[in-house]
Amino acid sequence: MNRRQQIGKTGEAMAVRFLKKKGYKILAQNYRTRLGEIDVIAKDRNTIAFIEVKTRRTMEYGSPKMAITPEKQRKISMAALLYLKQNDQSNAAARFDVVTVQPDDGTIDIIKNAFEVAYP
Repeated sequence: MNRRQQIGKTGEAMAVRFLKKKGYKILAQNYRTRLGEIDVIAKDRNTIAFIEVKTRRTMEYGSPKMAITPEKQRKISMAALLYLKQNDQSNAAARFDVVTVQPDDGTIDIIKNAFEVAYP
């Protein structure tokens, strides 16, 4: 595992701990499909949250929020729709959140409803 991957793993672990403290129930981590990947899938009360975790050690390359391109949103959306279908949750309330992590200072933020479903 390279340094970048290690930072990402650390950020995801921090994000999961943060989400659990906020009352989220973790349903899946690193959900991978041929359509895309979702870092964390969690239940926040009656809503399924599809969560992208962005970890940055510095702001040199911009805010972590800016790294979620329209293409990335489309891939997350397609994977989320597949998850809902496979788990008989097609009618469930769902949203897309982004958790940003800066591991060096421990800053963690959540952006609920960060983006809408993006179709091809």
